[in-house]
Amino acid sequence: MGKAQNKTTENDASVEEFLAGVKDEQKKADCLELKAMMEKVTNTPAKMWGTSIVGFDQYHYKYDSGREGDFMKVGFSPRAQNVTVYIMPGFERYPELMGNLGKHKTGKSCLYIKKLDDVDREVLEELVQGSYDYMTKKYG
Repeated sequence: MGKAQNKTTENDASVEEFLAGVKDEQKKADCLELKAMMEKVTNTPAKMWGTSIVGFDQYHYKYDSGREGDFMKVGFSPRAQNVTVYIMPGFERYPELMGNLGKHKTGKSCLYIKKLDDVDREVLEELVQGSYDYMTKKYG
């Protein structure tokens, strides 16, 4: 039995072309703003992960099951209903930031935002910075 591969991997597709193809103008503007903010926070260029995620930096994980792979430390994706921001360590370590963020929903490591104007941009940047720093400290 071979090792399970993560389907979402970093690739050389153009982030600029991908974002230029976002039809909704507000969502496109929000994504360009997120890209600039995450490049600043991570000090790394944006890369495509799979066909629809813009990710920054990467880490190597290995589970007890033996499954291992590489994934982005932070990222985002323009989805039909919202922009999804990937906060890999989840949200339980950031209760104060989450309380001050504004209008959003969360999944396990996904932050769903309809538009950036719904949230406090400084709080969002702090959240991204905290997540990135945690992942860098934990995984290098």
